[in-house]
Amino acid sequence: MKKKNLIKIYGLLRQLRSFSLSTTSTKWIEPSGFRTPVNVYNSLTKSKVPFITRNKNFVYWYSCGPTVYDSAHIGHASCYVRFDIVRRILANHFGMNVVFVMGITDVDDKIIKMALSQGEDIKTLTRHYENEFFEDMTKLNVQRPSITARVTDYIPHIIAFVENLLTKKHGYITSDGSVYFDVKSLPGYGKLVQVVIDEAEEISNAMEKRSPQDFALWKGSKEYEPFWLAPWGKGRPGWHIECSAIASALLGESIDIHSGGVDLLFPHHENEEAQCCAHHGIPQWTNYWLHSGHLHLKESGKMSKSLKNTISISDFLKEYTSNEFRMFCLLSHYRNSIEFTHSSMEHARGVYRKIKDFLVDCEASINGYKDTGVIDEPEVLKSLEEARISIHSALADDFDTSKTTSIIMNLIHFVNKMLSNKRNDVYVGSQAAGVVACCNFVKNTMESFGVTSSTGQKHSETTVTANVGLVIDSALTFRNTVRELSISSLKDKDIENHAEKSKANSEALLKACDNFRDDLRSAGVIIKDHNKKSSWVYNKAGVDRTKTTGKM
Repeated sequence: MKKKNLIKIYGLLRQLRSFSLSTTSTKWIEPSGFRTPVNVYNSLTKSKVPFITRNKNFVYWYSCGPTVYDSAHIGHASCYVRFDIVRRILANHFGMNVVFVMGITDVDDKIIKMALSQGEDIKTLTRHYENEFFEDMTKLNVQRPSITARVTDYIPHIIAFVENLLTKKHGYITSDGSVYFDVKSLPGYGKLVQVVIDEAEEISNAMEKRSPQDFALWKGSKEYEPFWLAPWGKGRPGWHIECSAIASALLGESIDIHSGGVDLLFPHHENEEAQCCAHHGIPQWTNYWLHSGHLHLKESGKMSKSLKNTISISDFLKEYTSNEFRMFCLLSHYRNSIEFTHSSMEHARGVYRKIKDFLVDCEASINGYKDTGVIDEPEVLKSLEEARISIHSALADDFDTSKTTSIIMNLIHFVNKMLSNKRNDVYVGSQAAGVVACCNFVKNTMESFGVTSSTGQKHSETTVTANVGLVIDSALTFRNTVRELSISSLKDKDIENHAEKSKANSEALLKACDNFRDDLRSAGVIIKDHNKKSSWVYNKAGVDRTKTTGKM
């Protein structure tokens, strides 16, 4: 047979192998267990599929956590906030008990490099950034994981995991004491991303890798690096094996959900799945792969430390509140990329303000501070029930918070129209039931997503921790202004100028009232003027950063 024909046949065989890998890799095995009302987008199937849990009303979820060598930025925050929302939806709307495990990478190339550059002990460095990370998450109202697992606490599990892969011939040892996973040993490699294994591609003898796709399970010891003793030599874990060993140790040989940013899809999550299938001897380890979209900057694309275009969480919170950032995340689907701009944040701030104002207006109407239009209670309750059903349907459809937010805003608009319709007769208190129901529904729904609220409490029951000194200073300034204007009016004996001066004093008093209101806002006390009285709420998130001019 001619050499040209042999090459052609060899090429066809390579294509056939590639085709075999891609077709077997996309096959999803529907798990046995308990079907929920939810459909989720599975990155493995690239489609929405029924969400079936291993145990009834329990969700076993593993999340890739931070590599703790530097401060987290809002690109990281968007991923953690979005999955915190999904976690809350599963618990608060579908009654599931979510066991949420997060791995913390505290030994890694980047960590070692940072520690060496700063002349700092690795443990001191990683503990500092781990604590800072969770402090930032608390500020963003992200729930703590059920279990937090540091890689360095699971070294024995990782060594045992690698040893089992070697025993099953899925790994091999190189001369420097490193261990690599042999991707050719697992026919299903390439589930999440189609991978073509090129048999003809040469590998550097220095690396001793059998295939370019083979990845490190264990890295042989190098000078100045931390190491642990394993049966095959000194070294430290590879990146991918860390999550596989931790998740397997804590959640078993099958998990319901594995989540992370879309950038982790390959190679990290692909290699995790391969390792676990090989280790446990199963065709499918994670039943549902969930990935969040990137946070982009308009000018420079994906927010990334390598691109040096990051905004730290602490810097971000100097200008915006955690509620405003969570609203920013709620306005888009968790799978979609989102663009971070001043205008997009102002839009999120405006939506959050409308919701907050609605709750304040409802309470003012209920408590008689504000004249209220004719409330058609049957229509209100009908709209409320329609909104409830629609929201349930939207959240069951891959946690569609964008659609949910639109439904809530439509309900608010509908009720606001009734509240703002003027009438001449006296407010009828019995009509408050529909307003109370809507107020409770909107407040509870937003809180179920992690949007905190200080409304819905009687003032006497509200725990206020505002800046008392600033409140007292503002009150004294206001009192002094009123005294000066009153004394000036009493001393005025010029009848001709009395009316004009009285008008000027009234305007000055109104301005003083507005200044007092704005001063209290900076102390966290939010005052809203109604046509009868004024109401107030305490902004627990701290200073309300929305700038106002004139009367609210």
